[in-house]
Amino acid sequence: MFPDLTQYLWIVWLVFVVLFVIVELVTLEFTFLMLAAGSLVGGLGMNLIGAPWWAQIGTAAVVSALLLFTIRPLLLRTLKKGADPTPSNVDALHGLGGRVTVAFADGAGTVKLDNGETWTARRSPAGATDIPLDQGARIVVTRIHGATAEVAPAPTASPTAERSEDA
Repeated sequence: MFPDLTQYLWIVWLVFVVLFVIVELVTLEFTFLMLAAGSLVGGLGMNLIGAPWWAQIGTAAVVSALLLFTIRPLLLRTLKKGADPTPSNVDALHGLGGRVTVAFADGAGTVKLDNGETWTARRSPAGATDIPLDQGARIVVTRIHGATAEVAPAPTASPTAERSEDA
């Protein structure tokens, strides 16, 4: 009365492979590529040699896991080998100095960073709260939170260092 659906299991494996490849093209992390290869080799391969459905699922899972834990780390290391280690974008702003352009009131103000960008800023809770942040005061970026820079007063130079600069 009901057809044996296991004869169409090869279609399910092909759908999995195509689905995993499409997701991999979006994420580019090699995770779904390993799952696609496990489905192709383990699932579809076992289906073509006539293995039962439980053996197909088990083999696909084992092959996928082996690929995830052996080949994927090697691929990621190779991919990142030539990457530039210099921080960029928001990551490059951490530790950057600047000056206060609008004095801080209630912990918020505006700063102009040394790279020329003007940011809305708030005082970092970790920074010294006893030092006022008036217009022209030097600051250091401690963190970026969305479009707001968290800043702390810049450490002042010691009096001996100032004398040596004047000489």
